[in-house]
Amino acid sequence: MIAGSARGRPLKGPPGRARGGASAVRPSSDLVRGALFDALSALGADFTHTLDLYAGTGALGIEALSRGGESCCFVEKDRAMAAVIRENLDATGFGDAAEVITAPAERAIGRLTGPYTLVLADPPYADSAAMALLERLAESAAIDSDFGTIAFEHSSREEPAADIGAFSLVRSLGHGDSSVSIYRPD
Repeated sequence: MIAGSARGRPLKGPPGRARGGASAVRPSSDLVRGALFDALSALGADFTHTLDLYAGTGALGIEALSRGGESCCFVEKDRAMAAVIRENLDATGFGDAAEVITAPAERAIGRLTGPYTLVLADPPYADSAAMALLERLAESAAIDSDFGTIAFEHSSREEPAADIGAFSLVRSLGHGDSSVSIYRPD
């Protein structure tokens, strides 16, 4: 379920989950998503142009659209999950405000138009390359260097980085095994 203008509309999950099967995708829980967006709103984050890296079901980017965002670019390497994102966009009425790139995040970087005012990154917890990718993105013109925000979800067993490029850690939220670290320009 999401909040905002699409409040209460359920989103489709990873294939296989409904039948008790396993999936490589670990969607952010409703609790974590709600806490993240409450924190982003309290910080005055701008949802206008969002980038949802490692998008999974698209729930984070759809939440940004539902809370007033104008556009969202979803990056997801798994074709089945990219199809789920498109279904969720259709179900919430945000299909026209979205672009779905089906490619690994590291390859999609060259196709990003930006500048994005919000970057949501929820990589697999074991992805050791995710932080380096966010560093590259932060050093590029893809993120609004004056008003941009980066939200990075990671394992609560990992200490958040103090900085991602010119973006400094301003808040970290922990919920069970998940933590979300929020970065803003210095």
